[in-house]
Amino acid sequence: MNLTLYNTLTREKSAFTPMDVQNIRMYVCGPTVYDYAHIGNARPVVVFDVLFRLLQAMYPKVTYARNITDIDDKIMHAAATNGESIGDLTTRTEAQFNTDMDALGTLRPTHTPRATEYVTQMLALIQKLIANGNAYEAEGHVLFSVPSMKNYGGLSRRSMDEMIAGARVDVAPYKKDPADFVLWKPSAPDQPGWDSAYGRGRPGWHIECSAMAGALLGQTFDIHGGGIDLIFPHHENEIA
Repeated sequence: MNLTLYNTLTREKSAFTPMDVQNIRMYVCGPTVYDYAHIGNARPVVVFDVLFRLLQAMYPKVTYARNITDIDDKIMHAAATNGESIGDLTTRTEAQFNTDMDALGTLRPTHTPRATEYVTQMLALIQKLIANGNAYEAEGHVLFSVPSMKNYGGLSRRSMDEMIAGARVDVAPYKKDPADFVLWKPSAPDQPGWDSAYGRGRPGWHIECSAMAGALLGQTFDIHGGGIDLIFPHHENEIA
């Protein structure tokens, strides 16, 4: 059987050629557990479940990782609004997500890493990016230097102006370039945080999946997937 998959980077369908036929490795961006899942959250779960099953039928081993984002500004806001702890919110929401996806008949992934369990790996990756000249410290933050990556924007095929306009937040004064994005941000005393060389803080959204995927699947693997809404900025920034 020949398998053909759509490649977002090339905008074309192409034959799937495994890196290692003995172990197919796939990473899919999972939910941010601040609220219950809607149909848009369920769609990529079902789509990649079908692919997971197909790959299992074709190859002797498939390692499928789908993360849980359990530290995020949306989570902090929802917990404050609900008057509950972040831990209670994320535990409850993750449990309901699993119940809902089980009800859809999908298989559980091989790995379901939580972001808070991989902060050490995130900090190690941040340090490597700084050492390579791809990131810098500024006012308690660590930011990725977008100009340091020549092919940035290749996945989403957006111009720099479009990418800046599509960012989640306004341009901060400490950024060297408006397109630079946060890898580490400082935490207030009442916010969740981890000690680091850059001060107490928490990881940015994009570094989380990069670190978890690398830890579980290696620096290169066969398939990276997620919702179409994640192409920019999330997947673009993961590539960076």
